Amino acid sequence: MTGWWVGDLLIGAAAAVLAVWAALVIGLLALRPRGGLLKEAVRLLPDVLRLVRRLAADRGLPRGVRVRLWLLIAYLALPIDLVPDVVPVLGHADDAIITAAVLRSVVRRAGAGAVRAHWPGTDDGFAALSRLTGLDAH
Repeated sequence: MTGWWVGDLLIGAAAAVLAVWAALVIGLLALRPRGGLLKEAVRLLPDVLRLVRRLAADRGLPRGVRVRLWLLIAYLALPIDLVPDVVPVLGHADDAIITAAVLRSVVRRAGAGAVRAHWPGTDDGFAALSRLTGLDAH
C-alpha cells in the first residue's frame, strides 16, 4: 500500500479498529430496546446503576454474573463511550442499551428473585425494568 511496512501496519491496525467499532455499533442497534422502552431505560438509569452495584457485590450470585456486572461498571465509569455523544440519539443511549443487554444476561443466569431483592426503585420502575430485560417472561 504505502511501500513502507510501518505505514502498512498502521493502516491495517486502523482499519481493524474501525471495523470492530462498526460491528459494535451495529450490535448496539440490534440490541436496543424497541419503541418507548429506550426512553424508559434512560429514565431508570440511576436506579439501575444502584441495582448493578448491589448485584455485583452479592457473593451469592455466580461468579460469571458478578464479573459481567463489574465489567459493566468499569465501562460506565470510563469517560470514553463506544458511540460519542455527538451522534444523534444513539450517542446518548449507548450506556442504557449496553446496561439493558447485560441485565438481560444477568436475569437469565441469576433469576428474577435476585434482581427483585436488590431493586432500589419503585414498583413501577421494576415493571419497566422487567419489560426491558424480559424478566416478565421468566
